Amino acid sequence: MNAADVLIAPVVSEKSYAGLADRQYTFKVHQDAHKTQVRQAIEELFGVKVKAVRIVKVAAKPKRRGLYKGVRPGWKKAVVQLHEGQTIEIFEGAQV
Repeated sequence: MNAADVLIAPVVSEKSYAGLADRQYTFKVHQDAHKTQVRQAIEELFGVKVKAVRIVKVAAKPKRRGLYKGVRPGWKKAVVQLHEGQTIEIFEGAQV
């Protein structure tokens, strides 16, 4: 699995943007990706040094609209902490 396959998209939420002050960036990642792959993908794609990676599995949620039942799919996200002085430019200047 190459670096572009590991990272799917940045997570855009108030909670993820609150972590930007502490150099924490949140990404949606591939279901089979582990911490080492996420670290290598971030360092390769953005040219930064990663201090820590935390992986969270977001559980599937049952949804219902009237008589119709369904399930929102589960996914995996990674919260990446960068070293002092490192930033990722795609997040800078964005407003929620």
